[in-house]
Amino acid sequence: MKHDTVTPYNTQHEKKEQVAQMFNNIAGRYDLLNSILSLGIHKGWRKKCVNILQEKQPKKILDVATGTGDFAIACSKLKPETIIGIDISDGMLKVGREKIKNLNLDSVISLKNGNAETIFFPDSNFDAIVVGFGVRNFQDLKKGLRNLHRMLKPGGQLVVLEFSYPRNAIVKAFYNFYFSYITPFIGRIFSKDTRAYSYLTESVKAFPDNEKFTTLMSEIGYVNSNFTALSMGIAAIYTGEKPK
Repeated sequence: MKHDTVTPYNTQHEKKEQVAQMFNNIAGRYDLLNSILSLGIHKGWRKKCVNILQEKQPKKILDVATGTGDFAIACSKLKPETIIGIDISDGMLKVGREKIKNLNLDSVISLKNGNAETIFFPDSNFDAIVVGFGVRNFQDLKKGLRNLHRMLKPGGQLVVLEFSYPRNAIVKAFYNFYFSYITPFIGRIFSKDTRAYSYLTESVKAFPDNEKFTTLMSEIGYVNSNFTALSMGIAAIYTGEKPK
């Protein structure tokens, strides 16, 4: 099954509309559930992404699918001039703005509604673009990646953090059990949306991960495209650059 045919609610609405509805439904409990379900590991993954960007010292960063702003907040440690976070869920953005305000980062980070495929910023506008657990939710993956490529400055870097499907048989068995049974069960306890955490598993399985994704990046025009597997293959960091 192609990744763009996997949707949260299997209705006639476009994928991005369903994804926005799903995240609006779970926005209030999203951060709590994230920490419970990932056992806090996702924070270390994001830190690795920020360390990758350290060498480039980006001054202007775009955080795509920012959600409640965690990746943008992590990137603030790079001391950029500005970080713009975009997301299609107003509910998630509302939570994110409150967090950013409480951290006194609202002079650096601003959040707005938008998606990777259609958001318009000038060509060659950002030193770095990051996407944390968001590319699976792109309605049109190639269109989204092309638009991000357009907005990167020559030599600018794309860093994508995303779940992947483990290859090791033992890890895969545990992964399938955890995401098929434990994740939806915990999601039902804490969230009124029973589909949200079932969709997570389905979308990860359908996503073209690892070499397939880096090949796609190269086809679109990114150079030095590669990936690093994390935590026995349950996630990966993808990097690529816009040619100078």
